[in-house]
Amino acid sequence: MATGIGRSSARRFRSSPPLRIRRSSRRQGGRKRRPSPVPASKPYEDGFANGYREGVQSGLQSYDTLFEGTSIIIPTYNQLALLQQCLASIMDHTELPYEMIVVDNASTDGTADYLRKLGGAVRYRVLDRNQGFAGAINAGLMMAKGRTLLLLNNDTLVTDRWLDNLLACLNSDERIGMVGPLTNYSSGEQQMKVPYGDIGEMYAYAKTYNVSNPALWRRTDRLVGFCLLLRRELFEQVGYFDEGFQFGNFEDDDYNIRVRLLGKSLVVAADTFIHHFGSASIKALGDRFNEINERNEQYFLYKWQHGTEWIHATHRYLARSPQGLKGMVSLFPSRVAVRGIGAGVYWIEEGARRLVEGVLTFEPVRVSQTDLRQWPISEPISAEEAERRWRGVETTEGVVALPDGTLYHLEEGRARRIAGPAAMEGWHLHLKRMEVMQPEVLAAWEEGLPIIAPPLLRQAL
Repeated sequence: MATGIGRSSARRFRSSPPLRIRRSSRRQGGRKRRPSPVPASKPYEDGFANGYREGVQSGLQSYDTLFEGTSIIIPTYNQLALLQQCLASIMDHTELPYEMIVVDNASTDGTADYLRKLGGAVRYRVLDRNQGFAGAINAGLMMAKGRTLLLLNNDTLVTDRWLDNLLACLNSDERIGMVGPLTNYSSGEQQMKVPYGDIGEMYAYAKTYNVSNPALWRRTDRLVGFCLLLRRELFEQVGYFDEGFQFGNFEDDDYNIRVRLLGKSLVVAADTFIHHFGSASIKALGDRFNEINERNEQYFLYKWQHGTEWIHATHRYLARSPQGLKGMVSLFPSRVAVRGIGAGVYWIEEGARRLVEGVLTFEPVRVSQTDLRQWPISEPISAEEAERRWRGVETTEGVVALPDGTLYHLEEGRARRIAGPAAMEGWHLHLKRMEVMQPEVLAAWEEGLPIIAPPLLRQAL
């Protein structure tokens, strides 16, 4: 695990000469000698096997070990020259402990070979197909070992004190969820006018601009995903990015809403500037861009047609609930079945998960291991009993619809509004028994938290 590459070590890495192998010269005038066969060595084989086993055990024991630094996660696709510049800028302008994690979306321009030649300077993974921005970010999040996590586009150049300033902003208030810098190319309020004409001038400009100044920090409703800094604890509460967004666009907007649902703020660190060449991977899609962008927008609206309404509803709950939310699973329904990456199926009820013993007749909902761990384990439940509770046998719980079509899930004495069709279908609630209920009858139920859709995961996470 790389715990950080300082400026001087980075320069030594790039300037190290290639290894040279000295070849033995042939003897003149004699027969070419055959190499003597090397007899198999039992002690050597035993020692190698023992060493391998010890290495595997050591790796397993240290797998969850974190380091006091930042994991910089960089997704990339067919932009080798930009990636090289991005990595070089990190090594030249980052003094604090960090690790670089590059996830390659099955590039065809030699990116994989380049990453292999970097040795231990970069941790990387080469995907077998293009999983898009969200999929690559998720793979990097799964690999990350840092206490803080930074998501960075491959078409950026970082600058002096960039990470110092962003961390100062993030660590200034535990209520801050994510932080982002200013740049020359972005949508929204993170774009600023710049005076430079080339990259050399850019670095000189950023050196004078990047002076930590809390007076320039400002809260916002939206941070663009070209550079996002967050704590590991927040990731463990919010979970992975939604892989239903293809290739790029809107997945950062989706994550912004999920962070805000937990009552965390988004902050623009306007005392920090990095350069952004601008959506290089998206532009590479050519004529397909408009089609993919429109599809992602429709998927976003499918999930968050009334996104601000759900944020306000959650914040109302937080105002009267001093213990706050455990995490995103507080906005997931109860009395549903879920499955992680293993074979086990769990019944979710009263804030805990119960291993289902037997086989259910309905399909459990796929969740990540990060989400699954947020539910504490409780005693097992039989498949027959889980079926009865799922179907609302002998209870008044289940899905109800008001005359205007508004949907609620009645569970554990609370009426929880279902945040649109994505939540309804994502949790398979559309397969439950549904009844029509009048508003005055529903008013007898205590208002609970809204139910949001689970993120779509295409990988085992």
